[in-house]
Amino acid sequence: MTEVDRRHFLTGTASLAALPILQGCRKTEPPATVTGDAAVEKMLAGMAEELLVEYPESASALGLDKDARTKLKSMLSDRSLAGNRRRAASAARRLEELKKVDRNGLSAETRIDLGVAQTAHELAADGYRFPFGDMVMLNPQLSYRNAPYAMAQNFGAFVEIPDLLDSAHSIAAPADAEAYLQRMQAYAAALDGETARLEHDRGLGVVAPAFLLDKTLRQMKAARAGPVAEWSVVTSLTRRTSAIGKDFRRPAETLTAEKIAPAMDRQIAELERHRAVATQDAGAWKLPDGEAYYAWALRAATTSNRTPEEVHQVGLEQVKSLAAEMDPLLRAEGLTKGTVGQRMAALGKDPRFLFPNDDTGRAQILAYVNDRVDDIRKRLPRAFATLVPGRLVVKRVPPEIEAGAPGGYAAAGAIDGSTPGNYYINLRDTSIWPKYALPTLTYHEGLPGHIWQGEYTYKLPLIRSLLAFNAYSEGWALYAEQLADELGVYEADPIGRLGYLQSMSFRACRLVVDTGLHAKRWTRDQAIKWFAETNGSSLEEVSSEVDRYCAWPGQACGYKVGHNEINRLRRKAIDAMGGRYDLRSFDDAVVGGGAVPMTLLEGVIDAYIASGRG
Repeated sequence: MTEVDRRHFLTGTASLAALPILQGCRKTEPPATVTGDAAVEKMLAGMAEELLVEYPESASALGLDKDARTKLKSMLSDRSLAGNRRRAASAARRLEELKKVDRNGLSAETRIDLGVAQTAHELAADGYRFPFGDMVMLNPQLSYRNAPYAMAQNFGAFVEIPDLLDSAHSIAAPADAEAYLQRMQAYAAALDGETARLEHDRGLGVVAPAFLLDKTLRQMKAARAGPVAEWSVVTSLTRRTSAIGKDFRRPAETLTAEKIAPAMDRQIAELERHRAVATQDAGAWKLPDGEAYYAWALRAATTSNRTPEEVHQVGLEQVKSLAAEMDPLLRAEGLTKGTVGQRMAALGKDPRFLFPNDDTGRAQILAYVNDRVDDIRKRLPRAFATLVPGRLVVKRVPPEIEAGAPGGYAAAGAIDGSTPGNYYINLRDTSIWPKYALPTLTYHEGLPGHIWQGEYTYKLPLIRSLLAFNAYSEGWALYAEQLADELGVYEADPIGRLGYLQSMSFRACRLVVDTGLHAKRWTRDQAIKWFAETNGSSLEEVSSEVDRYCAWPGQACGYKVGHNEINRLRRKAIDAMGGRYDLRSFDDAVVGGGAVPMTLLEGVIDAYIASGRG
């Protein structure tokens, strides 16, 4: 039996043993000390089942909401205060179990699995100590970000659940549609759960900045004003059940009108109460124990112990270095006057690189992005010895949430390949996407970035697909942009390479701006001005970015911190292995070992170096 087969066997049998968890119970307490690979993997598989119950959306996103887990298809996460407290207690219990494991005699693979689980739970336990916000370290779909607020313009039930129902809730039979209707009722409960947390946090003095509340209220009110029959939660079900032979439109409309819309009204009313006491203060420093909260958020986002000041200085240094690399390329294009940021801003307004700001332009962008996917797919065998299918669909961010959504993001596909990953691009304004900026976004979100990397975790025990780390996943996605450059995608496209370098500088700017907002008390306007002038990005794009950092402290720092660490380890491997070093085997080692905290990645690469693979 191969190592992969052995691990799948252990995971599968452990999952069956863990099925009582689906009924919300544990029949026996685990032994005081767990020893041996099989016992540890069985324990971790049981924990994976618990995480699926706590976050049922993940079961749907990964195609696991069937057979023994069918019940999860009709459920959503409990977003109430009580739900948060139950998850905090469960995380603390699991952490104690992980600490009791006897490490002696464990294989290297099981040690990594254990280390990943323990680090995630340690970060979660520290995050739960703050009695406010949205701590999502153990949420398989959302662990890339944490927030001091219960919801805001770019996260929360209103943003996340309609898209989940449309993209991840498969419908092949009437029972699937009935489960969809149950989730619609749970959607209303989720809104109310968040509203209660908003009220609780307001009592603690935790209120989002006024500018975030204004944006959130605009989005929610605009969506609320539309006819119920046109809400996406209704139209998605109606469209996908037209061939089933049963009318699901009417019950969907009734649930929306009688349950979801009133819950949305209650949330809007609570947000209005927040707005009445909100200030323009942008950073986490204003929170109760705000300095400690940001230190934790930064540690969770980077899985490093770098201080805000260290991160800030790294950002400044790398912005300067990248500007020096961009300058000669700009000069070659006849752009010689002004700072690099000013010249890139001028390039971004050049009609040669802009798409029409209408549906025709949006269709052109989607077609161009799909062409870039096809091109990079042919080049990947030069960077990886072990290939995955890389299944993905390019989609526009749903218009009802695009005002507060990021410029681009990815969502994993099903483990069994039944549904592809989704690469979303925000097309609210096509001017934020000049042609030269699109390739690098595609390599970041799609191939060989997030969706490509995520498929490697499907070969590992289930818990490894459920636990992710922002610095690893975003660091890998930046490294994917670098790989595309190294594979020659810009050999005949110097403007495209400028787009790639601007993308790297954009992530270096994030180090400066995020720490500026949350540790140095920068204002929103100060952050936007510095970012736009330094990087040459449009005010439209930068304003949305800065708002994102205000909602998700620390998250934006994971990209460059993770990327820098992967490159440091690559240089280490090159130096240690000399002529035996091979890019394909190195990339396999980084991506094949699955998502890990940066504190564990060096051990993975040290083992690769010691193995002598080349």
